[in-house]
Amino acid sequence: MPRPPKLRWCDGPPPRSVFKPAGVPLGTLPAVQLQLDELEALRLCDLLGLEQEEAGRRMGVSRGTVQRLLASGRAKVADALVHGKAIFITQADYIRFPSGRGRHRWGAPRG
Repeated sequence: MPRPPKLRWCDGPPPRSVFKPAGVPLGTLPAVQLQLDELEALRLCDLLGLEQEEAGRRMGVSRGTVQRLLASGRAKVADALVHGKAIFITQADYIRFPSGRGRHRWGAPRG
């Protein structure tokens, strides 16, 4: 049985949880599921320019975990851009927000 994921701190949910190519109905597009912790790693390292070690400290995980999140997130975003797929940003139970931000707008999937 695998170990349960460690709690991961994220700044908050994004303003939108779905991104898609313009002019194409969402129902006709294949989709990619981007986890919120993958998005947070992308935001910290690629947008803010932090080193993986510092991103790991902010998220409460190891540098190796950040590296895996970046690799997975970058592959999913590239797949969506290259192949014209929608991106759905999803959250899991192990995501936590500082000061309870985002809990009123974002439901964690169960099951």
